[in-house]
Amino acid sequence: MITALSQIAIGVTDIETAIHAMTRLLAREPAIGEEDAVFQLANMRLALSMSDEGEGLKGLTFAVDDIEEAQRASARRALNPQPPVAFAEDDTSGAARAGRYIDLDEVATFGVSIKLVHYTKYQSPRARQTSESAITGLDHVVIRTTHPNRAAALYGARLGLDMRLDRTEPKWGSRLMFFRCGDLIVEIAYDLKDEASDAADELWGLSWRVANADAAQMRLKQAGLNVSDVRTGRKPGTRVFTVRDGTLGVPTLIVEPSNR
Repeated sequence: MITALSQIAIGVTDIETAIHAMTRLLAREPAIGEEDAVFQLANMRLALSMSDEGEGLKGLTFAVDDIEEAQRASARRALNPQPPVAFAEDDTSGAARAGRYIDLDEVATFGVSIKLVHYTKYQSPRARQTSESAITGLDHVVIRTTHPNRAAALYGARLGLDMRLDRTEPKWGSRLMFFRCGDLIVEIAYDLKDEASDAADELWGLSWRVANADAAQMRLKQAGLNVSDVRTGRKPGTRVFTVRDGTLGVPTLIVEPSNR
């Protein structure tokens, strides 16, 4: 049913400030609208839009190859989809997109806003990079869950994502589940010190890819951001660092992927 993660939405309270922050972080220039902005990257779009609920991640949009079948499958799997909505849009970058989307019931997705979209037209120029150490794409999006078995059933069985890892690691204090979606990962994280509950899950953090972690860390440090030292990542062969501010309230990790 799902073929890729198409878009991640971030809510902002000041669009000009948010555009400046994300342009600095990503080292890319967005397509700017009146109250929104979009960064088209190699494997997804990041959309900024005004929100009355403060800054932070607001929703995921997954691409599907057949919206009618996606609606039927979602209904059979108790995701309570809304009827498909047609759309056609363009922006200042020369992008043009058209198709239909459905919203899934947030009660059924345990508090995470999820859309499924089928594009009949998708023309979207890559956001122009302003540095050789620019972000190239998304590595993974992190969802914090209050109930890991419930989350495993949602993202694996009901949404049909490919689970690649389910690891409980006491030294990290976490149970982590990795679901492959296109060439990136949807990561589900559960804090082992918590009792499983029916509380809502949280769309929580992002990890961005770069070609060279040292160069990206130096660029952001020189731009005045609070960044950690570059360190070895948990995945063998990766190098990572944390960005502690200037991320619109989104916990952010920068990853230099393994060459293996």
